[in-house]
Amino acid sequence: MKRIALVTDSTSDLTEKIKAECETHVIPLKVRFGEQEFYDGEISSEEFYRRLETTEELPKTSQPSPEEFIQLYSRLLEEYHEIISIHISSGLSGTFNAARIAGEKLKGKIHLVDSKTISLGAGVMILETANLIREGLDSVHIVDKLTRIRTNVETLFTLNTLEYLQKGGRIGRVQSIMGSFLNIKPIVRVGDDGIYQSLGKARSQEKALKNIVEAFQVLAKGRKNIRFGVAHGGAFQAGSYLKEAMENAFQMPAAIFTQVGPVIGVHTGPGTIGAAFQFES
Repeated sequence: MKRIALVTDSTSDLTEKIKAECETHVIPLKVRFGEQEFYDGEISSEEFYRRLETTEELPKTSQPSPEEFIQLYSRLLEEYHEIISIHISSGLSGTFNAARIAGEKLKGKIHLVDSKTISLGAGVMILETANLIREGLDSVHIVDKLTRIRTNVETLFTLNTLEYLQKGGRIGRVQSIMGSFLNIKPIVRVGDDGIYQSLGKARSQEKALKNIVEAFQVLAKGRKNIRFGVAHGGAFQAGSYLKEAMENAFQMPAAIFTQVGPVIGVHTGPGTIGAAFQFES
């Protein structure tokens, strides 16, 4: 039997190539358009953003059930001795809690990690965990390292529109209208507590992206750079701009470049662009 299986959920936004290279098993969240429900990944990001811009009613999202986690964990334990399972911030989703309930039924076999972040913030943690498994570290030491690693992962993003936060009840309608009228692009950081924090705002997307690069440069002071990834929500050109700007600023290639998946995209909308950076812990 193999030693340790690595599990995450679909909000980590890993590419198919990285899933294969890291031998990562992904449990999907779901997105529902009216009566149509799709697993995250069953509907492509391209198709999702096309539908999102034309639908009248904001889609709904749902997390995996404890039973779905038990099914996945039980299947993996036929091949592996134990499992490290890393998930979206418990402050933003109930996914981690569902995994916890499942893990309690498989005592001692499941090692859960609350990433305290989203998207590629969890994605870069997956890359690091896969390396630690290959190095032969045991699960206790890996989880211990991850508690330190997650405090050195920074995730920043900007939104092209406040409309989807407003539709989802995250901000008031007046704020949304005023933000759209003024073409304000908020810059958001995922805080140490795994909750969104306002980092600033800009009057254009280009300025917001430049501000993100500058913010990462400030966050990098006194720290060694390990890796970063860039993700976009149906905005390849703007995402490529941020990727190139980050590569130039830090003189290193992006470890991941991908699209924000449907479940996170429901709340952030098309035109979202962001990056996650792992610094040395």
